[in-house]
Amino acid sequence: MLSPAGSTDFAIQDVPSTKKILHVETVDAEETGQTLKSYDHEEKNVPEKARHQLVRNKPGSRKKKLEPSLKWKNLGLTSPFDEAEEKARKSRESKRILEYGTKSPASENKKKANFSGSSLPGCQSSQKIKTPGADDFSESSSEDEEDEEQPERRAEAATDLPSEYWQIQKLVKYLKGANQTATVIVLCSLRDFNLVQEMCQLAIRDVGGLEVLINLLDTDETRCKIGSLKILKEISCNSQIRRTIADLGGLQTMVSILDSPDKELKSLAAETIANVAKFRRARRTVRQHGGIKRLVELLDCVPDGVSLSKEQERDVELARCGALALWSCSKSTWNKEAIRRAGGIPLLARLLKSPQKNVLIPVVGTLQECASEKSYRIAIQTEGMIEDLVKNLSCDNQELQMHCASAIFKCAEDKHTRDLVRQYGGLKPLVMLLNQAENKQLLAATTGAIWKCSISMENVAKFQEYKALEILVHLLKDQPEEVLVNVVGALGECAQISDNLATIRKSSGIEPLVNLLTGTNQALLVNVTRVVGACATDTENMTIIDRLDGVRLLWSLLKNPNPEVQASAAWAICPCIENAKDAGEMVRSFVGGLELIVNLLKSENKDVLASVCAAIAKIAKDVENLAVITDHGVVPMLANLTNTGDDKLRRYLAEAIACCCTWGSNCVSFGEAGAVAPLVRYLRSNDPLVHRATALALFELSKDPNNCITMHENGVVKLLLVMIGSTDEILQEAAASCVANIRRLALANEKAKYG
Repeated sequence: MLSPAGSTDFAIQDVPSTKKILHVETVDAEETGQTLKSYDHEEKNVPEKARHQLVRNKPGSRKKKLEPSLKWKNLGLTSPFDEAEEKARKSRESKRILEYGTKSPASENKKKANFSGSSLPGCQSSQKIKTPGADDFSESSSEDEEDEEQPERRAEAATDLPSEYWQIQKLVKYLKGANQTATVIVLCSLRDFNLVQEMCQLAIRDVGGLEVLINLLDTDETRCKIGSLKILKEISCNSQIRRTIADLGGLQTMVSILDSPDKELKSLAAETIANVAKFRRARRTVRQHGGIKRLVELLDCVPDGVSLSKEQERDVELARCGALALWSCSKSTWNKEAIRRAGGIPLLARLLKSPQKNVLIPVVGTLQECASEKSYRIAIQTEGMIEDLVKNLSCDNQELQMHCASAIFKCAEDKHTRDLVRQYGGLKPLVMLLNQAENKQLLAATTGAIWKCSISMENVAKFQEYKALEILVHLLKDQPEEVLVNVVGALGECAQISDNLATIRKSSGIEPLVNLLTGTNQALLVNVTRVVGACATDTENMTIIDRLDGVRLLWSLLKNPNPEVQASAAWAICPCIENAKDAGEMVRSFVGGLELIVNLLKSENKDVLASVCAAIAKIAKDVENLAVITDHGVVPMLANLTNTGDDKLRRYLAEAIACCCTWGSNCVSFGEAGAVAPLVRYLRSNDPLVHRATALALFELSKDPNNCITMHENGVVKLLLVMIGSTDEILQEAAASCVANIRRLALANEKAKYG
């Protein structure tokens, strides 16, 4: 009978138990230099008493295994037993990697290294590697995490690992015990491998090479530092390796190297920081150890001409690497502010005038990343950078064009920036870039810049001239969502000019726009409902929208949980109702549609409320629909909203009340619900459109004698008398009619009183 798990008999089984394996996993296999299976192999080759001792003393507590001298190995005088053991070790390692992936189960636990530079006999170490402390996590950062923790990638099924894997591991082992000269030679040998390959990168990591390379950065030997950084720069493109570098305190050491007088050393350190600082904790570490200020100082060079001396080339390379590191760090809001405080904006502006494209890309990349902050957008204007951004839109480098377009996209929220882009001739190059449809990143940035620039109607006129609308309509099909959001946004702005509505229709743009109403992307739905609503103001377009069942799709979006989508859909419904041939019947055909829109009056979002009030004003023009929404309780719901101070909501609420008063006893019901007195206060608003809508509502309400009394008590006559002199004829007539109704009631009272 088998012994139960955990019994004393279980400890001496030849085959290790699951519990035993789990216990071994807590030991770092990479630090002990032994694998789980090698431990089992050794256990089987010892007497039984010693085997009990081995079970109690785990591999981490064993003495270091004696190995023959390197001299004998180099002479090829190792024993056949050693060669056989090495072959067996490779086989075990291959099986381990195939079973667990490129990393042993033990290495999945977080490791903290505190290796001393004294472990390298040939190099004098100045300090120990710092391990990350609690302070690294004490500060919250506002930026999004760019690189989430990546799961360990498993090795592809293969019979064995390539020879390069073992060669690299041998070199790293030599590196651990080499003198200065040998260290440099080994570093050079490592660079002969293709370090971009993941297998080579993980070979260095698996044998503990990262700890050695980081320790070399603490030495006084410049050649060792340079060789180490060149390797770290290559392998830090791997997300797992850059996290390990951060865990081992490598970033702190690299930041301190930025103070070195050696320009090549500083350049390599900055470029490696650029690779490592791809995740939030690394960016925070750079800032907390003074890295931002040091990186900004690297930008201080003046590359004027195309032909440069050797010294100037080194300065330019140093600035390029500094800009690369700042680009990575600038994904943090805290770091953006740190760059600004360190004086980075004027230096970036100066480098933006450089003819060196390899410098311009990280400089513009940093600027477009920082342009999400208002302080940077203002600085980009005041430092004259818009002209340089526009100029580089016409260069022959698509990556540079993309970053310039992205920077304009973010900055063009401001009207002055939009005007500057037009003045410097930037609109035509943007339209030309729309032809680069195969580069989706460039296309997304370009369409975004066109969208924001088209907010200004002067720019829309230029886009009409350059035939941009036809190209944008063509891009409504087979594009990623980030492109579609921008394309539809640009069409929505262009559609504010009535002439462009026919252009969209003639370019066959209505159908793809209506089809986009079935999507799920919230930003896209907001933009597409806006442009469909604008197109619906044209009767011919409205016929096509109705035929494609576009109004039903818009109405269904009122059920979307996003308030922005709800509001945009309600605004789009208004011109659809106004321009449809049989709007009343169309609205009634939507089962549950009227109840749905009335219930949206319970929303807490003011834009939703304003848009729904506007739609109700259109719906209420049909008597049958007005009767239905009255039954759904529209009157008390509208009355509950009258105490608002938002002028936009006041305007459309007053319009809805005016239209709803025409059915049955709604006029009386509004008075009983307490809607009259708040409406009188609307006349004190500074918005003339609020005055017009309120006067119309008060005129309708004044048809009930009790409402007239309430208005008079709240001082409406004095306010309306002023508005009778307005230049707005509709306001004039509504104000005069309301005063006339109040006056008639007063005369009737006097006549009844005095006969």
